[in-house]
Amino acid sequence: MDLDVFVTAHRAEWDRLDTLLRHRRKLSGAEVDELVALYQRTATHLSLIQSTAPDPQLTGRLTNLVARARSAVTGTRRASWRDVTHFLTRGFPAAVYRARHWWVPTALLSTVLAAVIGWWIGTHPEVQSSIAAPDELREMTRPGGEYETYYSSHPAASFAAQVWTNNAQATAMCLVLGAFLCFPVVWILFQNMLNLGVGAGLMSSAGRLDTFLGLVLPHGLLELTAVFVAAGTGLRLGWTLIDPGTRSRRIALAEEGRAALGMAIGLALVLFVSGAIEGFVTPSGLPTWARITIGIAAELAFLAYVYVLGGRATRTGETGDLDMTDRSAQAPGAA
Repeated sequence: MDLDVFVTAHRAEWDRLDTLLRHRRKLSGAEVDELVALYQRTATHLSLIQSTAPDPQLTGRLTNLVARARSAVTGTRRASWRDVTHFLTRGFPAAVYRARHWWVPTALLSTVLAAVIGWWIGTHPEVQSSIAAPDELREMTRPGGEYETYYSSHPAASFAAQVWTNNAQATAMCLVLGAFLCFPVVWILFQNMLNLGVGAGLMSSAGRLDTFLGLVLPHGLLELTAVFVAAGTGLRLGWTLIDPGTRSRRIALAEEGRAALGMAIGLALVLFVSGAIEGFVTPSGLPTWARITIGIAAELAFLAYVYVLGGRATRTGETGDLDMTDRSAQAPGAA
């Protein structure tokens, strides 16, 4: 496409749209119709320029023009409780459900990795000695040792808040860093599984694996599921850069990125629940079976939420992305 010829052919339309926008409060009915038509044509022009002959200055001008026109045509929209309800009952569970082919295998492989690390450490004393001195290991794994007192070392409320903040940061990093071709996500996930495997291996070597599981499972089931969902979504986001499918790479990354952003918000709520369990249930005086039952119930509730509500919403066309009216104006890349 000859950019100079294209600009010459359509500059008058852009100038006319700019004029209409500056006087939009005094437009007649015919002029409003003209504004809408010019907005649609200018959005198409912007898409063509971006895909065939990107020019920073011209793209910036048309982007601003299209944004102003879109605001004038659609009006300013404010979030409402209806949007919150839609997100919690349709958008978020649908996004998690759609990503299941990524996070379910991620969860299975990660759990196997943690189990192998735990077995390796628990059955090889030389590996244990490379982690810490024997006295330090005994202090960590003994009854009332560091592994047990960790969950009651701070007031429940502040501990829950700290755990929630740390886990929310980890899941956000998985979601955001997935765009860097997946590698940071794999590293973050490996670090999490390594920590879990080391704890399981050391407590197993001391004959206290049941105690370790009784401390980890109440909150860990839901917490790790959130991490796996974030990691799987981050991996899918990274793979979108490699293979965007039938969509253009820019559009595909924008769609998956918006869904990932929504999932970050939803997973923060999930981690708030797991943090509350870790702060108030895990260190409580409840029997081990009761604490684990609470953890299993929370996990099953989340899975039912995803597979029932999310599956139903997905079958009706929900993707977890923004509604069409809330997205940036897009137009076909070819005329």
